[in-house]
Amino acid sequence: MKAPSTLRLLYAFALLAAGLTGVAVSWTAFGRQLDTYAYDFIFRLYRPPYWHTESAILAIDEASLKAFGGIRGVRHALAAGLDLIRSAAPRAVAVDVILSDAAEETSDAELEAAFRRTPNLVLAADLLPRASGWEDPIPRFARWAAAIGHVHAELDSLDGVSREVPLERATARDRHWALALEAFRVSRHATILETPQDLEVAGVTIPSAIAAGRDLRIRYVPPGMPPIPRVSIEQLRLDPALARQFAGKVVFVGETAQTDVHDRLVTPYSGGAQMAGIEIHANAYETIAHRLFLTDASNAAVLLWCALLVTAAGFTFAYAAGWRANVLAALLLIAAHALPYLVFTRGVVFPLMPGVSALWLAIVTAAFWRHFVTRRFLKTAEDQRSRYQQAMHFVTHEMRTPLTAIQGSSELLGRYALPEAKRTQMAAMINAESKRLASMIQTFLNVERLTAGQMQLQRGNFAPDELIAACLDRVRPLAQNKDITIDASGAPGVISGDRELLEYAVYNLLTNAIKYSPPHTRVEVLSETVDGALRVSVKDQGIGMDRQEARRVFEKFYRTEKAERSGEMGSGVGLSIVEQIARQHGGSVRVESAPGQGSTFTLVLPHHSA
Repeated sequence: MKAPSTLRLLYAFALLAAGLTGVAVSWTAFGRQLDTYAYDFIFRLYRPPYWHTESAILAIDEASLKAFGGIRGVRHALAAGLDLIRSAAPRAVAVDVILSDAAEETSDAELEAAFRRTPNLVLAADLLPRASGWEDPIPRFARWAAAIGHVHAELDSLDGVSREVPLERATARDRHWALALEAFRVSRHATILETPQDLEVAGVTIPSAIAAGRDLRIRYVPPGMPPIPRVSIEQLRLDPALARQFAGKVVFVGETAQTDVHDRLVTPYSGGAQMAGIEIHANAYETIAHRLFLTDASNAAVLLWCALLVTAAGFTFAYAAGWRANVLAALLLIAAHALPYLVFTRGVVFPLMPGVSALWLAIVTAAFWRHFVTRRFLKTAEDQRSRYQQAMHFVTHEMRTPLTAIQGSSELLGRYALPEAKRTQMAAMINAESKRLASMIQTFLNVERLTAGQMQLQRGNFAPDELIAACLDRVRPLAQNKDITIDASGAPGVISGDRELLEYAVYNLLTNAIKYSPPHTRVEVLSETVDGALRVSVKDQGIGMDRQEARRVFEKFYRTEKAERSGEMGSGVGLSIVEQIARQHGGSVRVESAPGQGSTFTLVLPHHSA
């Protein structure tokens, strides 16, 4: 089982990967399409405070075209309409009709005269394919214009919806500002001051960065609010009094006839229906005139929000469980969905998908991690508790023998008048069993103290072959009972360390080798010097272990299944003590084993001098 710090690091990396994957998904075409749907939904859901429109539309509709002889009579209709609204003294007039070619002299002369009589006139230019040039008004018309603005539409590449208007469009030779922007500038008799981040006109700062293409998000007049006034030229011809609706307004003149399909676009409010291009320009003007700007949140803000959501999801499933974790996760999802709307009310467009997709993947990752990793921890804890209970059972069983001997001998001494020789024998037995019990208790205390780093080494210099010989003397009776041969070979020298602890370590390795080896086998003990370190190896021909068991054999209270089935009593703490002793001496203990082929335990101790 990995250390908690390692698992926490892996958990953090898993959450990071989930968050980055979520952000990457949101940047795909599918993710951006979902963001546009969310934008349209929020756009329709939010109702900004109503404002008084400053623009009006003079429409060239089907009735107007019919009255002036169809599409060929557009210039006659336009000239008549301009003359009819002149008495209302509009603030400016923007004409969304492309006049790049000469027509009949009569209609052109009539229209030129109408332009000459129209103050603050803005005419339209259209961008040619591949930005190869402009369709500008012919000179006889352009000479009377205060400005020429482009009418190029910026449609979303994913769904063709008109959500923005480019305030600037340029070719290799020249550029034009948007028709709505020029109408605003001319109506205020101002100039356009530009910086890389924004435009300033008549004291109005328009957030429109060069890096973003100088695009302006259009704030369309919402349903329920009085719409931009619209009067057709035919209505105005039949009732000239309608001209008063254009008084003091910026008038946008253009075709609204359904036959002009190329100049009708879908908007977030239209629900699939199309809006005339001239009406879109009027809405863009309203956005500028009333400073109804929508700015995009920075990438840094979006990534920070994603990081906060992923971190919150990680902490939620790390420190909460059950219904509490589910409730907190639901609250995070609500926050991820609600933030784009909340900041939209402040004029900021915040993409929905990066936060939502990053959070969903983080929640799934965190929940998956908690389900499987926590269960793994629980199983490990249960296994440790089971091994601890088994160890306690072993300890109590082992303690019962000396305690029974002490209790029985003391009762006999107290109840009967025994011969002196017998009393001496029983007293010696009580003393031996007491020492055995004390040694057993001390062993378990030592492993806890070693684990906690509270046990100080009693260092001294001694010969390793003497230590091994002492251990062999202690285990030889056990080996003889199973007819196991012990072969020992060693190297002379001196080592510095705690002799008592090191003797315990070697003794433990020897007793394990004998306990778990079948009768009539061989145990080999080898001590040698390698690169200035002492290596004591104990090799047996016993039951052996597989790789997984070998990795866990030094865990406290751990015993292999074969060891438990062998019938040999054990607590599973001996090898844990050996490992702690080796570490306290700056060394290590290693194992090489295979099922049915025995095991080799090697105690490595540094700073050995020959």
